[in-house]
Amino acid sequence: MKFFIFFTVALLSSCIKESDPLITGLERAYLSGNGVFVMNEGNFRSGNGSLSFFSYDSMKIYNNIFRDANERPLGDVPYSMGINDKTAFILVNNSDKIEVANLNDMKSVTTIEKIVSPRYISFINSQKAYVTSLYSDSIRIIDLHSKTATGYIPLKNTSESIVTALSRAYAANWTGGSKIFVINTLTDEVIDSLEVGIEPESMVVDRNNTLWVLCNGGWKRENYAELVAINTSTNVISKTFTFPSLADSPTCLQIDGSGQFLYYLHDGVRRMNIGSETLPSTVFIPQSGYFFYRMVVNPFNNEVFVTDARDYLQKGIVLRYSPEGSLLSSMEADVIPGNMFFKSVTQ
Repeated sequence: MKFFIFFTVALLSSCIKESDPLITGLERAYLSGNGVFVMNEGNFRSGNGSLSFFSYDSMKIYNNIFRDANERPLGDVPYSMGINDKTAFILVNNSDKIEVANLNDMKSVTTIEKIVSPRYISFINSQKAYVTSLYSDSIRIIDLHSKTATGYIPLKNTSESIVTALSRAYAANWTGGSKIFVINTLTDEVIDSLEVGIEPESMVVDRNNTLWVLCNGGWKRENYAELVAINTSTNVISKTFTFPSLADSPTCLQIDGSGQFLYYLHDGVRRMNIGSETLPSTVFIPQSGYFFYRMVVNPFNNEVFVTDARDYLQKGIVLRYSPEGSLLSSMEADVIPGNMFFKSVTQ
């Protein structure tokens, strides 16, 4: 059962509240410890995207770590990351590339070029990974040994979120779409497609191998947002929760390390037991003057990390909350801090 991809031991935690603990320059020792990578998207077509790292050892944030390690910028819109065998795969969306770097010092290993608008990576086994695309109608297959792109899985649709369960991968058709494509990971072939709500933008798998899909309803707000549960043994929808207002636009579905509680952004952070029969009516973590942009849950200590992109021009901030929802840290990252990914000492 897979609730997460990148971790094997618990991350350390602290209840010490910090106030903008900003560190510049590269001190590579901190990268050998537990922490959280932050993808700073930067401004579209400006090439000012960057990578930050919050260290659980020092309780501080380190900015521009890829640039400092390699003496060159990361690229245009770093969007997501995958960690496999002490190696980081950094998907740089508008630069059409994947930067491959050593996990513990961020030194470049290679660059996989000509990957059309990469969004997310899923490690299928020790030999291969799948990469989704915002603009291509195929999923790219990556050979993890040679660190090269070796093939395609035709979808005839674009793709966004991707997760694995049992011997299948599930890829969401996000932009204007309403389908989840089911891929046999043994043959790299699409074997089924499932109709869900409009624009399925994020997915997780719970402790029962149920696939949860958050459909935000589309940017025009012409459709109701939905949270859909799919039985991955039968590929049949088992539950559908419809949000009450057309104005509702939930994002960033996450799950805790036990696979029991769902989290997502909707006027703050909401939390929901997978056994619930209704959507949560109250906010778990209110925005309290912030504007939440992206969110992730530490799978080992259930701390919640949220970013605030501010005005999308100045440097944004990363907020760290306790499992009970109390603010622990507020740290300045870089321009448009977005998706976040955890690192453990065993990687």
